[in-house]
Parts: sequence; C-alpha cells; structure tokens
Amino acid sequence: MSSTWFRRNKKGILTTTEEKKETPDGLWHKCSQCKATVTVKELHDNLYICHKCNYHNRINAKEYFEILFDNNKYELLFENIAPKDFLGFVDMKPYDERLLEAQKTTGLKDAMTVGVGKTGGICFVIACMNFNFIGGSMGSVVGEKISRSIDYCIEHNLPLMVISKSGGARMMESAFSLMQMAKTAAKLTQLAKAGLPYISLMTDPTTGGVTASYAMLGDINIAEPNALICFAGPRVIKETIKKDLPEGFQRSEFLLEHGFLDFIADRKVLKNKLNMALEWFIKGKTKPKCMELISDENHTLIAEITA
Repeated sequence: MSSTWFRRNKKGILTTTEEKKETPDGLWHKCSQCKATVTVKELHDNLYICHKCNYHNRINAKEYFEILFDNNKYELLFENIAPKDFLGFVDMKPYDERLLEAQKTTGLKDAMTVGVGKTGGICFVIACMNFNFIGGSMGSVVGEKISRSIDYCIEHNLPLMVISKSGGARMMESAFSLMQMAKTAAKLTQLAKAGLPYISLMTDPTTGGVTASYAMLGDINIAEPNALICFAGPRVIKETIKKDLPEGFQRSEFLLEHGFLDFIADRKVLKNKLNMALEWFIKGKTKPKCMELISDENHTLIAEITA
C-alpha cells in the first residue's frame, strides 16, 4: 500500500491554531483557595473577596484607603521617611539592593503607609502595612511612622487605626527592628493617656513581632475572616511540640473563640463596623476635625531610631 495515500497536502486546522490570540495578562484572577476564576474587575468590585468561598485576598494600603475613607479622599502623611541599611546587611543579596528593588517594584518607600481622612464624617488616621514590600516586615520606618502617627493624633485630637499585614520583624535590620516593638508600645501608652482611641485591624497574615507588639494592643482588636494571627506559625509549633494542632488553630475564628479578638469583620461591612466603633468612643464629644496639612514631598529623611 502506498504511503502517499496518508499524506496531508493542506494545513487545514493548523492555520487556525497558528492565528490563536492569547488572553491578555492581568484580566483574570484565580482564587488561591477554591480556584474559582473571575475577572480582575469583578474581584475589585467585590472588594477583593472571592465570590464563591469568601476568601479575603491580600490587599495593601491603597485598596484599604479606597474602602475606608469617605469618597476615597485622604492625605498621605510622613511620605518623606525612607529606610536605610544601617548595618550593611547581606544575605541572598545586600539589603540596600533589596530596598531599591522593593521600592521600584511597589512604588513605595517602605512597608507602612499613613493617611488622614474621614470615615462616616469622622476624621481619623489610618496606618496600613503593605505586604508587597518585603513581606510587610516591620523595620525602623514602620515603627517611626506609627510613632509619628500617634504624635499627630495627640496633636490634632484624632483616633488611630493600624491595619497589620506582616511577616514580622525585618531581620535585615536586626536589633533596630526589634526596638520598634517597645517603641510603638510606649507610644501607644501616650495615646491612651491622651484619651484617644486605638483600633487594631489584623489581616492575613499578622505574625511575629507585629503580633507581639502594637497589633494586639488595640482598645478594640478586630480581624478579617480566616486571617492567620500568631507569633510563631503553626508549622513551627507543630514541629516543636510534635503534636497535631486543633483545627483552625491561629485563625481569626479560633482567636475570637479564645478571647483574643473583640469581633471579626467581613471587608464588606468593615467601614460600617469602624464607624460604629468610632461613634462609641466619641459619644458626647465634639467630632474631631481634619486639619490643613503641609507636606514637603521633595525632602527625604532617614528614620531616626530612638529607644
């Protein structure tokens, strides 16, 4: 039998395949938990919450400010503070190179962004951590921005909210990073003595030195659903004690059940819950007013480290 009988003389279906158009990047999002797929616009419109399983995707300061501040109007504070490689630290790469890379990738100077604006007509300050900047790690700039936020709140008689999302202390700054635990705790004592409220929102993940300091010191401690909140992670604990851990261990619901949280707030009702909490604190008092701000965007300061 001649093999020519089975020879293809036309390209046929191959022509269509060669002209196939690829889907543009950044159009679709697949949930990391249930694998459901939606468009990025649908995810944004749903406040970055999975439509199917209610998983709260990680977001940063820009997105939280859009959710919480009235009409997305706010002014950034302390944008002139930048980190410095005090120790000349080198691990997989020099710390100063890591900082430059993170700044270029994220467009941020460091892992903390502070804004002042109104929610429900009440003026207040939000300091929000950005996990996309070196895992939201707490370095000297994070501690300094929280400290200055507290000073600003005391000066202008404003409540403070800190949104935590962090892998813990920044190892590349060593003791300078660990000092921020005591520093922020001491500054929060000053805020309490001034009679001003501090609301702590813990999101996934809130771990290490952040949990061991300002994240757990709120007048009201709240969290998003199913957020990992701990000092050492479950894998480390399990390997240490050689025992299986309870289901849901170190998640928001587990901490609420054991008295570490006041309540859990779905992102869709977070602003309403926040407004309600602020109304409790200022009941019978004059609502704080937003002050005119003067900022120098062209001047960059190195964070001062104080004990």
